[in-house]
Amino acid sequence: MADAQPGNGVTITAYILHLLGAITGILSIVALIINYIKHGEDGPVMDSHHSWMIRTFWWAILWCILIGASYLVLIGFMVGWIGFLLVWIWYVYRHIRGLIYLTEERTMPA
Repeated sequence: MADAQPGNGVTITAYILHLLGAITGILSIVALIINYIKHGEDGPVMDSHHSWMIRTFWWAILWCILIGASYLVLIGFMVGWIGFLLVWIWYVYRHIRGLIYLTEERTMPA
């Protein structure tokens, strides 16, 4: 990668914080704040990455709420835990995919 785009380092940091947040939780919130602050500042490529991370975070929260609600109904079944695991895998996958696209200086799909 010759000349990194403006905001590249901050965007990489946000991806790493989201990935660490998949384990710790709180770091994803820190990364989300960074995403909202930096969105719109560093051009279309970085904007697409920040939008990607913001959408990923909120969709994961929504799915966890829905699974949590269904888990209360399905108490004693593994369905809830499997659902949470699938959301976690999807969350990690999207952030790894974003990092790969970022290193290739590609925009994220809308």
